[in-house]
Amino acid sequence: MLGEMLENVRKSCPLIHNITNYVTVNDCANIILAAGGTPSMADDIRETAEAVVGSQALVCNLGAIGNVDSMLEAGKAANQAGVPVVFDPVAAGNTTIRRTESARLLERVQFAVIRGNASEIRALTLNQSAGTGVDVSEADAISEGNLPQAVETVRQLAADN
Repeated sequence: MLGEMLENVRKSCPLIHNITNYVTVNDCANIILAAGGTPSMADDIRETAEAVVGSQALVCNLGAIGNVDSMLEAGKAANQAGVPVVFDPVAAGNTTIRRTESARLLERVQFAVIRGNASEIRALTLNQSAGTGVDVSEADAISEGNLPQAVETVRQLAADN
């Protein structure tokens, strides 16, 4: 099944627009290329809305915290064009600005997928400090004992978005 999915990507060669941070930009571009897609890494607010319209997906990575306005412009344009948007809420609970900007993105952009670890998802759902960076906080580690609550947290985020 995975092989078939990868073959479909290679046949369609989708253009994936990324607004990501300098730590991952090269890796993201190379992974998309290796999978058979075409990366676009435009993050200047003057072009992001235009650049996303011909794309098959948009990825907004909160590691690029200085580019949230670009993400908003691109996200709104993607929503209007029917382009799915992925949100990677990197360290969303770490600082006040990350919590504020995450809330602003969630309020204004319809995301098809939110890809985050347990601390990031909890921070988005509860708008609280969580985690210590890109790692899951020890307090957010999922176990058999807290699995029902973790599932409910994810359901709440999905229902809200």
